[in-house]
Amino acid sequence: MLLQGKKLLITGVLTPQSLAYGVAEHAIEQGAEIVLTGFGRARSLTERSAKRLKAGTEVLELDVTNPAHFPALTEALRQRWGRVDGVLHSIAYAPEDALGGNFLNTPWESVQTAFRVSTFSLKELSVAAMPLMTQGGSIVTLDFDNRVAWPIYDWMGVCKAALEATVRYLARDLGPKGIRVNALAAGPLATIAAKGIPGFKSLEKGWGTQAPLGWDARTSHDMVARTACALLSDWLPSTTGEMVHVDGGYHAIGAPPVTPEQDEQGGGESGSPPSAG
Repeated sequence: MLLQGKKLLITGVLTPQSLAYGVAEHAIEQGAEIVLTGFGRARSLTERSAKRLKAGTEVLELDVTNPAHFPALTEALRQRWGRVDGVLHSIAYAPEDALGGNFLNTPWESVQTAFRVSTFSLKELSVAAMPLMTQGGSIVTLDFDNRVAWPIYDWMGVCKAALEATVRYLARDLGPKGIRVNALAAGPLATIAAKGIPGFKSLEKGWGTQAPLGWDARTSHDMVARTACALLSDWLPSTTGEMVHVDGGYHAIGAPPVTPEQDEQGGGESGSPPSAG
């Protein structure tokens, strides 16, 4: 099996609708042992999902805004396994005033929160796992391609662009230790988190039209999860510092196609990207 004997740390599992849940589910099917993380009141949701995944799946406390939790996580994993082979970083959050077209008015305090949780946490999690990745391994972060400025996404877009840069710098520094670091840039997916993103419905509606392979935000979770498992496996041994797209090919197409109706009306807004979530 693809992940036979691998010991994986997976963050971001809340409910079975979480993308990280799908990754954990496939990883178990492919022979991996997993540990999840959770914190606060949401931890009860993670623990419930852990039981559905596999009896005995442990949930460790990790609040990425608490610096003391990272060395505690390292020690807990050291005692449980002695090593870690792979890490899934599926952590992102931005306050409401950092999204939705409020870019010029967002206060620093909200930007700081978004950056710490969504971007800096990847570095902190990688440093926590590094001493245990004695045989090399793979770190994968879930991303949304932000090489362009999207409407509505605002400071979360800035944080995701910074996340992509963080991947490259981590790849540089961890490569000599045999640790690969990659971002997985998925298309829009219908998750609980997505419901809180302004403009998500518009993004979801337009994505499948532009993507050459098509895209369904309700049914594409499985493709993303399988790709994440491939990145966590040994089958891409020289791939690091990359942003791997699982988006139906949307990123490769310059603009949404113009429909006959739009063409008759002078194109409408067909040349503009859909609102992003």
